Amino acid sequence: MHYNIKIFRFHPEQDAKPHYQNFELEADPTERVLDVLEQIRGEQDGTLAFRRSCAHGVCGSDAMRINGRNYLACKVLLRDLDTAEITIEPILGLRVVKDLIVDMDPFFDHYKSVLPYLINDDPLPADGRERLQSPEDRERFDDTTKCILCAACTTACPSFWANGEYVGPAAIVNAHRFIYDSRDQGAEKRLEILNEQMGVWRCRTAFNCTEACPREIKITRAIAEVKKAIQTGKLE
Repeated sequence: MHYNIKIFRFHPEQDAKPHYQNFELEADPTERVLDVLEQIRGEQDGTLAFRRSCAHGVCGSDAMRINGRNYLACKVLLRDLDTAEITIEPILGLRVVKDLIVDMDPFFDHYKSVLPYLINDDPLPADGRERLQSPEDRERFDDTTKCILCAACTTACPSFWANGEYVGPAAIVNAHRFIYDSRDQGAEKRLEILNEQMGVWRCRTAFNCTEACPREIKITRAIAEVKKAIQTGKLE
C-alpha cells in the first residue's frame, strides 16, 4: 500500500524554525510505524532522528505523536491508523532536541522528585529473606507498577502543556506505586510533595493521560486516589 508520511523536522544547528517533510513509500499495512521510520532513515534520509530501543513496547523510548495522538511507534500498525496520510511529530511540552527527539531531563526530574523507590528503615528480616507481602497487598498497587516511563501520559496533559513545572501524571503514578506498597514507609513524605503547588492539584481530570497510556494504566483513577489520601490523611 502507498503511504504519504509527513514528519516534523528540526535541526537546531541548521534550521531557524521547525518544518515538515513529506516522504512517500510502499509498506504493508501490518507493518508498524517504527518500521516505516526505519525504512525512511535507511532508504531516503539518513539524518532523520528518533529514539528507539527494544521495539517491543517495553522500553518506552519511541513515544511520539502520530496523527495527533501519543503512541509508542513500535506498537502502532499502519492499518490501525485507518489512513494512508500519516503525520508524525515529537511529544509535546518538552524541548525538541532534533526531529522527533525531545529533552527528557525535565520529565525524569519530576519523576525523581516523588522519591520513586522503596523507603524502609526497619532491619532486614533475620532469616535474610526479602520483605514479604500478601497477594492482596500486592494487588492494591499492581496497576501502577506497569509504568515504563515513556512520558506519553505527561505530554498528553493540558496542565503540563500550560506549565512544565507541574509534576505530571507519570510522576504521580510512580508515587502511587510506592504510597500504596505495604512494605514502604515513605507515603507521608510523598503525599507532602504532591500536595505542593505544582503537585497533584494541578490535575484537571481531562483523562488525556489515561487515554494516551500504552500500558492501559488507569492513571486518572490513581491520581484521584492520591488526592483522596491527601484530603483524608489516610490510605484506603
